[in-house]
Amino acid sequence: MKASDLRDRTAEELVELESKLRKELMETRFRRNSGQLKNKWELRSLRRDIARVVTVLKEKQ
Repeated sequence: MKASDLRDRTAEELVELESKLRKELMETRFRRNSGQLKNKWELRSLRRDIARVVTVLKEKQ
């Protein structure tokens, strides 16, 4: 996910995307703790995507 793509979205869409990503992060953490996570880099990319969304939201304010 690129920041330039996020800048084209509205603030409402970004808030929805952030909540979706945070939910996915929580589910991924559960999978990691239960030993079902295959790709260990998935957590890192989710955290970075959330940070990008939050950054673009702050820019829009």
